[in-house]
Amino acid sequence: MNPVKMYTTQVCPYCLRAKALLKQRGVEQIEEIRIDLDPAARDHMMAITGRRTVPQIFIGETHVGGCDDLIALDQKGGLLPLLA
Repeated sequence: MNPVKMYTTQVCPYCLRAKALLKQRGVEQIEEIRIDLDPAARDHMMAITGRRTVPQIFIGETHVGGCDDLIALDQKGGLLPLLA
């Protein structure tokens, strides 16, 4: 299974929703990078994604995007193959 990395903050309902969906799809471990605790991580996230919002989700080397992007990917059947 491809590793999952997610840039998050503590009080982010979209982060929680994304984590719940990933767990439903069999993801047991998510590397969480808390940008509210680490300003350098926020800068790095913005540099590699061009986005300011959380979550920013990576599966393997693929930048999936945010929670809405993850849900859309799942609905069109693209999430499970990416996780495999």
